[in-house]
This record gives sequence, C-alpha cells and structure tokens, in this order.
Amino acid sequence: MCGLAGEFRRDGSPADVAAVERMAATMSDRGPDDSGVWSQGPTALGHRRLKIIDLSAASGQPLVDPAAGLTAVFNGCVYNYRELRDELQTRGHRFFSSGDSEVVVKAYAEWGLDFVDHLVGMFAVAISERDTGRLVLARDRLGIKPLYLAETPGAVRFASTLPALLAGGGIDTTIDPVALAHYLSFHSIVPPPRTILRGVTKLPPATVRVYEPDGSTHERVYWEPSFTRLPERADWSARDWQDALLESLTTAVRRRMVADVPVGVLLSGGLDSSLVVALLAGEGQPDLATFSIGFDAVGGREGDEFVWSDLVAKTFGTDHHQIRVPTDDLLPPLEAAVAAMSEPMVSHDCVAFWLLSQEVSRHVKVVQSGQGADEILGGYHWYPPLAGVDREGALETYAKAFFDRDAAGLARVLNPAWLADGDPAREFVAAHLARPGAQLAVDAGLRIDTQVMLTDDPVKRVDNMTMAHGLEARVPFLDHEFVELAASCPAELKLAQGGKGVLKEIGRRLLPHEVIDRPKGYFPVPGLTHLEGELLDRVRDALSAPEARRRGLFRPEYVDALLAHPNAELTPLNGNKLWQLGLLEMWLQSHGID
Repeated sequence: MCGLAGEFRRDGSPADVAAVERMAATMSDRGPDDSGVWSQGPTALGHRRLKIIDLSAASGQPLVDPAAGLTAVFNGCVYNYRELRDELQTRGHRFFSSGDSEVVVKAYAEWGLDFVDHLVGMFAVAISERDTGRLVLARDRLGIKPLYLAETPGAVRFASTLPALLAGGGIDTTIDPVALAHYLSFHSIVPPPRTILRGVTKLPPATVRVYEPDGSTHERVYWEPSFTRLPERADWSARDWQDALLESLTTAVRRRMVADVPVGVLLSGGLDSSLVVALLAGEGQPDLATFSIGFDAVGGREGDEFVWSDLVAKTFGTDHHQIRVPTDDLLPPLEAAVAAMSEPMVSHDCVAFWLLSQEVSRHVKVVQSGQGADEILGGYHWYPPLAGVDREGALETYAKAFFDRDAAGLARVLNPAWLADGDPAREFVAAHLARPGAQLAVDAGLRIDTQVMLTDDPVKRVDNMTMAHGLEARVPFLDHEFVELAASCPAELKLAQGGKGVLKEIGRRLLPHEVIDRPKGYFPVPGLTHLEGELLDRVRDALSAPEARRRGLFRPEYVDALLAHPNAELTPLNGNKLWQLGLLEMWLQSHGID
C-alpha cells in the first residue's frame, strides 16, 4: 500500500520531475517508509512506500526492470503474488525481489495488457515501456485503490490522491457543475470519470488505459460481474448457496492474511466485521488484534456499539482495543479528516475512521474490514422495495430511497450559474439501471451500488482515512470472485431476514446469536448528524468565508434557512443537508481552492 504519482508528456518535451517530486511528497502519510523518483525523457514516476510485503530495499519503487524494459509504480496488494511468481518462474522470468510489485511487472512482461486478468487483489499501477515510450495505467476491478488524472493537450499527470495533483500545479480547479449536481443529488457520489473539479478525473475501476507517444489513447474494461442467475447453479438449495459463499469468503479472508507484518481487524460489532474476525480466528491468525471506536450520545442518538464488539472480541479471544472519543474532541479530527479526503465525502464515518485509524496504526500496519457486505449481499433498506417492482419501476424506487434532491431541489439550492443542464444524477442512474446484465430490478440496484456507490463512498472513505495514517485496509467482501458469486445469488436469499439473509445464516454457524439478530447498526458519530455547538459554528464559518462568498455556489436564502434550523432538513439516508453544503466548502477551502 503506497502512493504513486507521475507525468507523461505528449508534446515531446521532458517530464517535469520537480512537479512529480512535489506530488509524491504530499503522500508521505500513505507511504511513510521510503520514497523514490525516476525519469526518462517524457515520463517521470514518483512513489511513496508503505512496507508490507518484502520489507527490503529490493522492493523499493519506482521499480526498474532492465531486462523487461519496464519501469513501474504500484499501489495496493496482489494477494496471489506467490502463485503468480511460481508460474512466471516456470515461464523463464527471474526475480530480484520477493515482493508483489515485481510480480506485477513480470506479469505485464509476460501477458501484456492482459496482465490484470491474472491479478487477485487491490491495485493501481502505472507502467512505462522503455522501447515504445508507451504508458499503461490500470485500476483494480472494484476500484479499491484510487487513481486520479489531470490531462492537458501536452501531458497527463496521475496520482493516488487528488491533492497530490494540486501540488503539481497547473490544475483547472473550477467546480464542475455536473459533478456538483451528482454530489448534491446522488448522496455525495460523483461517478467516474468526473470529480468535483473540472481539471481532475479518475480512472474508472476495472480499466486499463494506454497512452501512446503520439498522443493517442485507448482503453478496455476488463471485468464486469453478471447479476443474473446461472444455469449451472439453478438446482442449488439455500444451503448450497450458504456453503459456497462461506467457502469463497473464507478464501478471501485467507488471501488477505498475506503480509510480512501483523494483520488486525476493524471490529464494529456488526455481522460483517464479526464474521471477518471469526474466519481469521478459524484460520489460526495468532494474537489477533481488534479495534472498535465509540462516541458520546447526542440528540438521542447512541454513539457506540461496544456491547457487540466486546462480545465478539471475548468469543474469539482477541487482543481488543476500545477507543472512546468525547464529542468535545471532534473538531480537530474533523479538520484532519477533511484534509485527508481526496474528494468531499459527507459521511460522518470519515471522522470515525480517521480516529480509529490513528489509534490502530500505533499497533499494526494492516487491517481487514467488513466494508462492502451491505452492497454485495443486500443489506440496505432500499433493496426490498426494488424486489417488488419491474425493471421499468427501478429508477423511481431507487431515487426515492437514495437521492437527496431532484432537479427542482437543486434549483432551490444552487445559484443559476452553477446549475447543470437536465438532471445529471437521475440520467446517470437511469442509464446504469437499464444496462443489460442484471436480471431483476433489485439486481440492477445491487449492481449500481456495487460498481458505483460502493467505490465512490465507503471504499474511498476507508482508503482515504486509513492511508492518512499509513494503515493498509483490506476488504475481503470485495474479493472479485466472492462478488461474482454473490452477484449470481438469487435475490430472495440476499433479502431474507431483513437483508443479508444468506450471510446471517452463515453467521449462525460461527457467531453468537446476539450479533446476528440485533438491529442493524451504522458507524455512528451523532455529533455530526445532529449539528450543534462548535461543529455548527465551524459549518457556519465555512459557508460564510470569503472564498465561499466569491464562489457563490449556494443561494444565500437557502443557506440562511438551513442555518436557522440546522437539524430540520435531512436526506433520505438520514444525513444532514446543512452538513452536506458545509462539508463541500470546508473541503474546497482546506485544499486551497479559491
């Protein structure tokens, strides 16, 4: 797990090495253990390293392979690197390190652009070909590892974070009205390739993009799970599905034990993270460390789930760490969490994950997390309504449950100059839900959440907040083979028992029943859902700052009404609409965007 950066010139001039050095330097938190920069003519690559696999200097980056004529920077982890290494050795490749980064390079040397099909893991990678001058960028199937780009007629720059690109200079930081509409409508999600800034895009998940020296580009999407029932599994019973999913999830957890440092677990006490703990314990993980966080109750909302996480920790005999955070202490970590965001994210979970990661990083460098189970296995409240409609009714049902605003709502919030044409979020979701490859309306809903919402909300949130402390988070529920299996699972099995029914049945084999049958919980930070005190003052300051007034995104009368009644207007997902506006301005100001 690391941070990468680079520049590829398409105008014949040498790469700006100083700019790449500045970009890489901003990511020292992602990679505190080592750094490196390499350049050759129009290409320069920079890297910050977090040592997880092969702690020696041999796996330092940028990784140069003279025999293959390749230089690469890599962020992530390839869990099957040992098996791939053995296979590549039988094909005649010789290795100078024992890490996974070199395996990625040799895989490219062997299979070319098809190398990604052989990788099991999370990754973003940039590979420069010495003999052709070509640059290849790739991102993992579920978009667990980020890759941001800034393209101009003469060059493309890329980095693991958006702020790194800003440090390189020359970025168009104008707000993109279409992205702004997504942010305010699609619950802060801005689907790729857009970001909130006109001058920055992101490489979509499961994509390999090639930049040729003549300025041309081409790409392919190399993975697309099918959300349909497969004939070969038509006779499977509910028990068959449970057995298959348990076996696949066990494999996913085992894969993510690969490390030359200890691996812990972020334990909320919910079903998903508790299952990860149970499976790790079953795999014989020694001295398993688990970590939970809790906050003060505010406005009648409870702020911790310690009763559940304590029960799981006791059941499996983990080395458990319980972290308590008073609400009075939220402002400094809030500022730090906003600074760590590559894009504005409204979820108050960000602060919780930032604080949790701060503590966890003092004990371990790698953790497993339960992220993704709700999206993959039908754990949210909007899936049952989707099961009751046909494909034509999917859009209205999904929008009612998930959208924060429609086009008329945007017109009430935004000044006219910032209104995009049409209703971008609704149009995007409509097109995605209508695509082939999903059998039922609920399958289409699960697909968009798996491929879009999950990547650009929970997964991005965990990556940003953990990497702010040099902590690698691994997500077994997003093992692509597990996702493929779950996508083909009958919807009624996933939606049973109030959601994630098939996973709950698996849990009954391994966990205390109290953990399974409890009401669904979230990662609560009540002080950010119910705004008051200094947190409310901070939001007011952000929305009235000189930069905010110059930008003029929001109608003053709308902001004034929200500030007069800060907790009166919530989103369908129980988020605070004032927080949504304030967070955007806080993020823009934190990153020096005027």
